[in-house]
Amino acid sequence: MTGPAALMRAYFETITDLLARIEAEEAANIQAAAALVADHAARDRLIYVYGPGGHSNLAAQEVFFRAGGLVNVSAVLDEGTLLSGGALRSMAMERTPGYGRLVVEDNRIGADDLLILVNAYGINAALIDAALTAGERGATVVGVSSRVHAGSTAPDHPARHPSGKNLHDLVDVHVDTKVPVGDAVLEIDGIAERVGAISTFANAYALNCLMAAAIALLAERGAKPDIWRSGNAPGGDEANAVFLHRFRGRVRWL
Repeated sequence: MTGPAALMRAYFETITDLLARIEAEEAANIQAAAALVADHAARDRLIYVYGPGGHSNLAAQEVFFRAGGLVNVSAVLDEGTLLSGGALRSMAMERTPGYGRLVVEDNRIGADDLLILVNAYGINAALIDAALTAGERGATVVGVSSRVHAGSTAPDHPARHPSGKNLHDLVDVHVDTKVPVGDAVLEIDGIAERVGAISTFANAYALNCLMAAAIALLAERGAKPDIWRSGNAPGGDEANAVFLHRFRGRVRWL
């Protein structure tokens, strides 16, 4: 498989097959997570989303300050694992035991809070420490990660938390993104490594489905959730000004 058209078709089919599996197999878990989000939004609570680890940080940004998204979402954009601080630094920090604990404590996530943790592989030290710490502090935790990737990673892999635990074993509700081992999915003749990562699509689809389902639940209850409008759409700045007045100062990275 070497031609652009064939690669595009193979990539498209692999992505859509994965998203179809999430739709078919994770609807109940997404609905359970959506109910938690709706409950917190109904009480005007923040919904924290943290994606500790390289590109998994994109998941938190995907549903934060996003057109059509809940205003209550507060992304945890800690510099430690953001690629903008350096790719190798990001990888080192996500593998540092205790780091995730510091992030949760620094953001004062605790009793009556909801934390959504998103990570492609569901194993790294910062992620596991964040899950453990949030649970210890009384928060409800939703996990979004790949069970097969976590289950296929050796217990002594350097990325793993010292406990060897997986995210899906620690959370109140888990959504399985089913990302295959290695993330990349395309094979090209003459190239040893696979190319074309897929986890960002899986994370974004799962999270946006979760948020849309939460908004639908709120509507069923007769509530009118706060939803961002694109600032580039007519009336966007005016519509969002009401939310900025209420949430600036509450949402750390707004």
